[in-house]
Amino acid sequence: MEEKASKTTAVTNNKTTATAKKTRAKTAGSGKTTTTRKTATSKTSPRTRRKSSAKPAVSVIIPVYNMADFIPTMYERLVEGLKEYGKPGEIVLVDDASEDRTWEVLQEIAKKDKSVKLIRMRNTFGEASCFDAGLKNSEGEVVVYAAARVRADLYGVAGLLKKLDEGNDLVVGWRWPRKDSELNQKVSRWFNALVHRLGNLKLNDINSSIFAARRSMLDNVTFYGDLNIFLPLLAHGKGYKVVEEKIEQMPGEFRQSKYFGDYINRLLDFITVIFLTRYSKRPLHFLGFFGMILTLSGGLMSAYLFVYRLFGFGAIAGRPLLLLGTLLLVIGLQMISIGLIGEMIIYTHAREIREYNIETVVGQ
Repeated sequence: MEEKASKTTAVTNNKTTATAKKTRAKTAGSGKTTTTRKTATSKTSPRTRRKSSAKPAVSVIIPVYNMADFIPTMYERLVEGLKEYGKPGEIVLVDDASEDRTWEVLQEIAKKDKSVKLIRMRNTFGEASCFDAGLKNSEGEVVVYAAARVRADLYGVAGLLKKLDEGNDLVVGWRWPRKDSELNQKVSRWFNALVHRLGNLKLNDINSSIFAARRSMLDNVTFYGDLNIFLPLLAHGKGYKVVEEKIEQMPGEFRQSKYFGDYINRLLDFITVIFLTRYSKRPLHFLGFFGMILTLSGGLMSAYLFVYRLFGFGAIAGRPLLLLGTLLLVIGLQMISIGLIGEMIIYTHAREIREYNIETVVGQ
């Protein structure tokens, strides 16, 4: 019995070995098919990963503050505008620590639309900070910025983006027709005229707080604080193509600039932009110009009083002209000195400062 059992086991083992050899032979013979399947599998997974991690073509950044009633209408018109444009986009809504139901309304929108990204600030930091936060938390190669407070009909975003596709680098939204107060419109016209006069950039609504721009341009233009309002002027100074496109303004309640300090701050920001775009490498040309005018004026006044007293025409002590001439001399010399100090600082860091911007290089 044991011999029969051992023979049966041997036969079974031989059959198993033969079967295994045949399987290996078949596998070896069909190696191309197996390799093809592996190749197909290896190609499929990267496509899936690439599709899931695809970046949106457009990022729309909108800072909002206490605008719970307007947000649904604004969002619907924006979605229609992006559909009209025809490319995928993300919507980044930045709540600047609103005190009404704004955050709850934004959360309801985000639950329904996965392309919506929400950011809430811990405190009210202003639109410039909201723009910076939205820019750092967005991915689109094209960026659209639209402050909710101006109540623009964001269906017109499609027009801005199409204008950008024509080869421009920055498209400014021109609010037309405007629905805000007459005071705001008058100040805006005066401000745009000043920009055209001193900044050599003719726009009808540079401070509309609505624009579409290429991210590559935003990366090459330095702006900080509230200088995002003057982004068209800064981009123009770098040689980028800046145009404008009309966008309708919707009716509603608008914030009116009633405080004199607002205008002073805006004017100071404008002077800063002019200085940065024209005199960042030659501060003496800016300060020295005014300094020389004041110094020469004070010098002429002092020379006149010197001759007047030298030839005995009368006393000069206590005369207002003497005080004015001395004051102008001191202020003028101080401005020239500050300009020279600026030149010394620029000289030590000149290689780190680049005023030019290259569009393309051929032959490398």
